[in-house]
Amino acid sequence: MKAYIFPGQGSQFPGMGADLKELPEAKKMFKKADDILGFNISEIMFNGTNEELKQTNVTQPSIFIHSVILAEINKKNKKFNPVMLAGHSLGEISALTAGEVLSFENGLKLVKIRSEEMQKACEKQSSSMAAILQMDKNIVQEVCDKISGIIVPANFNCPGQIVISGEKLAVENACEKLKILGARRAIILPVGGAFHSPLMEPAKEKLQKFIEKTTFNSPICPIYQNVNACGITNTEEIKVNLIKQLVSPVKWQQSVEKMINDGASEFVEVGPGKVLQGLVRKINPEAITYSI
Repeated sequence: MKAYIFPGQGSQFPGMGADLKELPEAKKMFKKADDILGFNISEIMFNGTNEELKQTNVTQPSIFIHSVILAEINKKNKKFNPVMLAGHSLGEISALTAGEVLSFENGLKLVKIRSEEMQKACEKQSSSMAAILQMDKNIVQEVCDKISGIIVPANFNCPGQIVISGEKLAVENACEKLKILGARRAIILPVGGAFHSPLMEPAKEKLQKFIEKTTFNSPICPIYQNVNACGITNTEEIKVNLIKQLVSPVKWQQSVEKMINDGASEFVEVGPGKVLQGLVRKINPEAITYSI
């Protein structure tokens, strides 16, 4: 059984999508994206620099556009036949769009609002994230609970890789404490703020207003959502989970384990990069992984 998985922020690269731009279906979707966003994002994707692509209001739409166009092209070729869908953070919106819960237009509008509001939330307070390697998740949670300030586990990516998120000083203090307790590494990440933490609450409120007035259709197969690592088909549940996602941890390891328990043996990454394939192999070395 095949699970199709969609990457999140950090998978972008210069030239992304350039190999697709002459395909008729892709050309229409790139043009539509430029119109919806109000700037020539396709030009930045094809010819922009690393620095241009790292801006949140460019990064998130670029990854979404690239991922969904790949899914649509493979649908036309009858090579997109998921039994399960999941996406890492931003990738969940790509999965929902590829799974026909959201139209391309509404999915992109949602990503636009998400990226803009997350950027605003980042600018309100000095915050950051850090990757903690080879440390028990319970110890990570305990340290976050005891550190002064806002700090939480934000991403459970795979065995031995947890990301923490919160106020800058709290993250730095937690890193020092976790290294003393035996973490192999504690690496401050080059991100603009504290994603998937309570500091994203202002962004969540704006996102909620858009989600509540947007049409969500029944998915073509279960969507394994970040907040609870369960395959969901009910549209109201999908909405609630998507709203919670910005301020809740991404349970990626748990999602992959649940998909495997539910019968997934192949994981197909749809979008730029191969980050998720690497995480899946660390979760289960026997899983088959590849890209389309």
